Amino acid sequence: MSGNPLQPHEPQVEPSEPPPGGAPVDTTMVLVSYGLLLAQPFTAFTAIISVVIAYVYRGKGPEWLDDHYRYQIRTFWIGLLYGLIASVLVFVVIGLPLLLALTIWLIVRCIKGFKALQERRSPDNIDSWLI
Repeated sequence: MSGNPLQPHEPQVEPSEPPPGGAPVDTTMVLVSYGLLLAQPFTAFTAIISVVIAYVYRGKGPEWLDDHYRYQIRTFWIGLLYGLIASVLVFVVIGLPLLLALTIWLIVRCIKGFKALQERRSPDNIDSWLI
């Protein structure tokens, strides 16, 4: 025998605390902002609250989190532009399908943002005017 007493085998468990440098990131305000953007088709003011949150919290976290705020800000301003164009075109009948397409566009962008946030990464195609 080698002289070492036998030790019971202990299972390997992931540490509950993140390693130094990998501090937990609070994503609550990003989630709230995405939720407010999603509520926009049903209310008139939640997108404004969402963009204010994004502007206030931008630059206070890691780069991938700031990319989410930038994505939300772009979603607001692009959606506002598309909404104004579609609203004017309502008088030419094509505006209603465009408003429906705008709602679908908004939902898809928010779902993509939620998914990327859950994976703790930046959203894809941040600079895109489409999806």
